[in-house]
Amino acid sequence: MKGITIDQMKIGDQGSFEKTVTETDVYLFAGITGDLNPAHCNERVMADSPFGGRIAHGMLSAGFISCVLGMHFPGPGTIYLGQELKFLAPVKIGDTIKATVEVVEMNVEKNRIVCRTWCENQNGKVVIDGKATVMPPK
Repeated sequence: MKGITIDQMKIGDQGSFEKTVTETDVYLFAGITGDLNPAHCNERVMADSPFGGRIAHGMLSAGFISCVLGMHFPGPGTIYLGQELKFLAPVKIGDTIKATVEVVEMNVEKNRIVCRTWCENQNGKVVIDGKATVMPPK
């Protein structure tokens, strides 16, 4: 299985992945990373917070960008070189998050692309915005 090579893409090409964030996702991510912050794991503490309850880890949603790059576009064989992220809004358990990447720069000689990356919830609100640099498969 091989992803899309740089000679098969152009500026503006996109890929995406969508997933509903579950309580299990949040607890598994907390266990894997060791981030047991009450913001993610304690409903009682977070009930009176500005969020009105627990929120998912920002990096959990950011991980969906990695899924797009590694599995969908450019896909298998892609090497992630860098990522900038801005967390713009909370993600709650039960939100459906769509991660999208769009090619904005290409360096064919070095086999590098820069993509705008963003995640939006089921209401179309952008919750993460950023940019990634990757090396597509050869």
